[in-house]
Amino acid sequence: MKKTLLKAGIICLAVTAMYSSHSAMAQSDPTGMKRITDTYAITNASVITAPGKSPVKSTILIKDGIIQGVGPDLTLPKQARIIAGDSLYIYPGFISGASDAGITKPKDPERPENFVSSNPPDEIAGITPWRSALDQYTAKDSKVEDLRKAGFTIAQIIPDGGMLAGKSAIVLLGSDESTNLLKENTAVAASFEGSRGMYPGTAVGVMAKFRDIFQNTKLTQERAEKYASVAGTKRPEVTPTYRSMEDVVDGSTPVLFSAASDLEIRRAISLQKELGFKLILTDLQDYEQVIDLIKSSGAQVLVKLEIPDDKAVKDQNKDATEEVADLNAKVKKAYEAALTQAGKLEAAGITFAFTTVGTKSAELVKTLKVMIKNGLSEEAALASLTTNAAAILRISREAGTVEKGKMANLILSTDSIFSEDAQIKHVMVDGYLFDYETKEKKKSKNGESEALVIEGNWEYTSETPAGSSGGIIAIKKEDSDYTGTITYDDPEGSGKATSPLSDIALEGNTLTFSFEVDAGGTKLTVDITAEIEEDSLEGTMEVSQYGSFPIQGTRTPSLITNK
Repeated sequence: MKKTLLKAGIICLAVTAMYSSHSAMAQSDPTGMKRITDTYAITNASVITAPGKSPVKSTILIKDGIIQGVGPDLTLPKQARIIAGDSLYIYPGFISGASDAGITKPKDPERPENFVSSNPPDEIAGITPWRSALDQYTAKDSKVEDLRKAGFTIAQIIPDGGMLAGKSAIVLLGSDESTNLLKENTAVAASFEGSRGMYPGTAVGVMAKFRDIFQNTKLTQERAEKYASVAGTKRPEVTPTYRSMEDVVDGSTPVLFSAASDLEIRRAISLQKELGFKLILTDLQDYEQVIDLIKSSGAQVLVKLEIPDDKAVKDQNKDATEEVADLNAKVKKAYEAALTQAGKLEAAGITFAFTTVGTKSAELVKTLKVMIKNGLSEEAALASLTTNAAAILRISREAGTVEKGKMANLILSTDSIFSEDAQIKHVMVDGYLFDYETKEKKKSKNGESEALVIEGNWEYTSETPAGSSGGIIAIKKEDSDYTGTITYDDPEGSGKATSPLSDIALEGNTLTFSFEVDAGGTKLTVDITAEIEEDSLEGTMEVSQYGSFPIQGTRTPSLITNK
């Protein structure tokens, strides 16, 4: 297993050959540890204290990571570091429900010699509710920085694993100098992921096993009570699984059930109704058909902060046969329905927050804007990232709004957060300030933003642990669509390799695209998000599950493909 992990790590380094081990690009202080003082005053900013509140010109005083006051006429201590907020909008820091930021995959246990596939040990079968997400967490993971750069200040981290992966924790996405822990054991992470080649290997098997564990835990508790009060009673067998599930049985700890589809949602709610545990549905992606069921169940909800890929819609042939055209119409209808689901949850009066598991951090705010364009109100969008999330995670006392006594978790934006030109300039987590470079968008003579031209050949470079590397990103425009290729260092060591670009999109001055790399038979997806300024690009490269890394490049006039 160690050799396999080592090989995977080497492949990743060879494939990317484009990134460094430093944090995300363009930060004046990527660590957030350069504290001149523990006291800050952000003056004369437009402060949005909570969802639904209008911006009010105010000053925020912060000391030791706690908001000391919010208002227009605060008395500021001499030691306060002043941050001029005249042109800034301040929001409560975003909160992510179920997140995999900073989570590493645990080593797979070895199967015992007497292994029986029909009755495997719990750990072999992916049943490890005693595990803690904290044991798999590192704040130095690039995904933590990526999430923070998108405005997130708190995350509920969940362990990697199978049917019962373990217990979640709530952490601050702050300085490495801090412990960052808010709460432990806040939920037990569950899924319908069966175990390959053993029981429970199917979703139905998972349901049966979950019932068995729940009922046996309850029975063990009853026997333990009898053993403690009645002499001569047989001592009950208490396994790590039963002991870890006691809080679920007594209702003090919810089950965070991953249920992406409407069928999985029905199954999770069926178990909840049968057994009576507290349920948080997470990873919701296809749920329009069961909104009424979700509402009647009383389950709390975490929607995946992601929208479907529109490639299948864009690639539809206008001259297709009638049969293909009908199929295309269904695909388009399903895509459009997926974009409106969050708005329909709001319309149904269901309080929900978001999960960021498996999402691209650079796309999160863009995804929210798409949801808003398709029916979700800005107030509900902000609530789902702040007050709703705080309520579901039971941290409303500490976070979710900007007010005296709350933790100093803030987003400082150049404009209202969901506006087209908004950029995050600072993020404060627990009183630690993280700075990000913002770029003024180029304006035409009439004052409107000029349309960017991205066609051409871009030479990109970066530094990696293996040394300096680079290649060419070539982009062409055909009608209204973009096509392109990228060259990179071949993982097999035979010079340069070339891959076609997919999902090329330009929104404002943000360019995004993806490509695949074949690394010794392993397909790795690489996602690029870059800010374009005239003939330069600077951004991040996300490599499958390995995290994201900086990339920069310039357009070479002599190599421009289209004029």
